[in-house]
Amino acid sequence: DPWILKTMKEDLFPYLQLVLVFQTAVYLFEQYLRVRQHVKFQERSLPIELNGIIKQDKFDKAQAYKRDQSSFGMVCDFIDFAESVLILSWFALPWLWNLSARVLESIGGPSDSEILQSFVFLSIYMLYGKLRSLPLELYSTFVIEQKHGFNKQTIGLFFKDLVLSLVLSVVIGGPIVAGLIKIVHWGGEHFYLYVWAFVMVVMLFLMTIYPNVIAPLFNKFSELPEGDLRTGIEQLAARLEFPLARLYVIDGSKRSHHSNAYFYGFFKNKRIVMYDTLLTQVNKDETIAILGHELGHWKFGHVTKNMVVASVQVFVQFFLFGKVMNSIPLYTSFGFDAATSYSVIIGLIVFSQILSPVNYILGLVLTHVSRVFEFQADAFAVSLGYSKQLQSGLVKIHTENLGNMNPDPWYSAYHFSHPPLVERIRGLKTAEQSMKYKKQR
Repeated sequence: DPWILKTMKEDLFPYLQLVLVFQTAVYLFEQYLRVRQHVKFQERSLPIELNGIIKQDKFDKAQAYKRDQSSFGMVCDFIDFAESVLILSWFALPWLWNLSARVLESIGGPSDSEILQSFVFLSIYMLYGKLRSLPLELYSTFVIEQKHGFNKQTIGLFFKDLVLSLVLSVVIGGPIVAGLIKIVHWGGEHFYLYVWAFVMVVMLFLMTIYPNVIAPLFNKFSELPEGDLRTGIEQLAARLEFPLARLYVIDGSKRSHHSNAYFYGFFKNKRIVMYDTLLTQVNKDETIAILGHELGHWKFGHVTKNMVVASVQVFVQFFLFGKVMNSIPLYTSFGFDAATSYSVIIGLIVFSQILSPVNYILGLVLTHVSRVFEFQADAFAVSLGYSKQLQSGLVKIHTENLGNMNPDPWYSAYHFSHPPLVERIRGLKTAEQSMKYKKQR
């Protein structure tokens, strides 16, 4: 029976229907915001903040790029929404779980192994997801990005990255899934304490190995050569007492013309990474100003604060999961029978669905917090005396990357954890005026 008739017959609490109503409401609201932003991409007049800063032809190119991205994004949003509704309403996940058991039996595996069945289930679902998204990723990379001059990778490199990502997902994800299932069953009533500790260890482990082991599988890391730029960065780090250990440049240009910079590392072993594309887009002083912004995140402890929030979120969510993980009506509402209701992976999937409204609100809050952090880091760069250099550097980066130069305020506040150029320029000028006022007092 379709899910509506099944639910009516069994007189279940309508968990599934409420989830679908929520997903539909979010989809419609986000499409309203996307249409608002799409209309802004049709305009030819520069925002007041960018007059005299951005040339009209560069603005037109950025608008054309963003129109193409926006139109394609609408298609992707609809596909994602329709897929989610169909998977949930026609009980595709229970079917896939049962299929996983049959696959396991067919290859001679034990039919009662929850860990192996979960591994098969997640592998099939991951493979399906990759195959489903493959045409969209190919179109985005080799049509849209290629059209606007950003794509630098070959089709061979694209598929090499795809295969490598799948292998890493299995090699790293498999033991994590097995460990999670074991701990939930072993931990008893207070399993969430042990799961929380396990997840924290995994997070720290991945944060350690990603830049040192995983990222180098995709990009070449080279030491920044001696010269004025390296000297300037080292002087900035010494001025702020930032424990800089290494300075790297990565070959981002082999995949894309887009640019970026970041730092990583624990305690006294910090490392700064810059894309080679960034160094071709901005000059020495602008690069140092951009890194001044990045070190502002370190100075204010933004990374640590985000980790604390993530830690609390993980703890609370697993605590709540423990309260509902044995609720048979919850599982049957999503089409699972009693025999599979105690599977940890299935439980987490179902629980994530009913928790989606909470995660949605939390996501909005964290987006706002991230924007506040970005403005704080910008103000920190201003306090270092880099206001002009940071403004000119941001203008060059957004010009070269064809960033969003005409944002809709609602769309920006909802989606952008990093404020667009117009808001960054406005915030930098405000910070500059505030600093001048403080000096006058």
